[in-house]
Amino acid sequence: SFPLHGRYKRQTSRPPYSIDLEQDETYIPPGETLKDLIEHSRSAGSGSGSGLPLLVQRTIAKQIQMVKQIGKGRYGEVWMGRWRGERVAVKVFFTTEEESWFRETEIYQTFLMRHDNILGFIAADIKGTGSWTQLYLITDYHENGSLYDYLKSNTLDVSALLKLAYSSISGLCHLHTEIYGTQGKPAIAHRDLKSKNILVKKNGFCCIADLGLAVKFNSDTNEVDIPPNLRVGTKRYMPPEVLDEALNTSTFQSFIMADMYSFGLILWEVVRRCTSGGVVEEHQLPYHDLVPTDPSYEDMREVVCIKKQRPSIANHWSSDECLRQMGKLMSECWAHNPACRLTALRVKKTLAKMLESQDIKL
Repeated sequence: SFPLHGRYKRQTSRPPYSIDLEQDETYIPPGETLKDLIEHSRSAGSGSGSGLPLLVQRTIAKQIQMVKQIGKGRYGEVWMGRWRGERVAVKVFFTTEEESWFRETEIYQTFLMRHDNILGFIAADIKGTGSWTQLYLITDYHENGSLYDYLKSNTLDVSALLKLAYSSISGLCHLHTEIYGTQGKPAIAHRDLKSKNILVKKNGFCCIADLGLAVKFNSDTNEVDIPPNLRVGTKRYMPPEVLDEALNTSTFQSFIMADMYSFGLILWEVVRRCTSGGVVEEHQLPYHDLVPTDPSYEDMREVVCIKKQRPSIANHWSSDECLRQMGKLMSECWAHNPACRLTALRVKKTLAKMLESQDIKL
């Protein structure tokens, strides 16, 4: 039912979501927490590492009470809900966004996908009658909200700055890394990295969210599995090669390096909020001073590709060793030439060294 894109394969093996929507619920014993359920499914070896069994997911989805809307995006809405008293986040997709729902569900259910710095997936479900459907994605709830929200209302010290940066890159590194073996994990590129798609946990660490645009790479077949949806990321965070349509979609590495450019911009947003020598800058989005609030492709292309401008690095950063190193790091992530950008692993190692030299324990 979907046009095939060149040699990219469209996965025809859709999960069995078409089963009778009104079937019996799986009995979940009282006292079982979400954490218990997930731990059991990981240790039981029943598709371990790739999420809860489908009927358990459907049961949880049916039993959630929606409490209040906490966000809205182009794909739908995010609600805070409760399951047996535990708070969860529920992403409700517009019916037109079935592709994003499907892709995000599929990525979260990828074997070995669970990681401290990737948003914890709980369940996905479709509810509906013939003419009306609702697509749900249920995940862990983080009351601090997105990194964007967090930076708007909090200033950072060096320790908080390094924790936010290190945990974000750890999540990205896990996504980007292929794990080999019969039950391996494909390499995954995010394609829509921005401060609104990273969440801040209670402990001051981050996790990466919003995987509806992700691409997977299967090294056995050498195929890049690109979702056929039309959403292509956020203009403000797009690398030059995407803005001038020069990205080589047949090599997976292109998508990885595009993520690294966006990550450089996120680092810039975070570092500005770090107090150094009594100085701290207000939170701004990258290129806030160079393009309009809702920039067009043309606005962005002009600044990023033609003028080759990048967010400005404040003078006072040079007098603080940590901020100076961060400035160097971000400019090596947003290099014009994708081949010159740092990899996620390289950034992770550099930040780990910085944490060590500051004597910050993770």
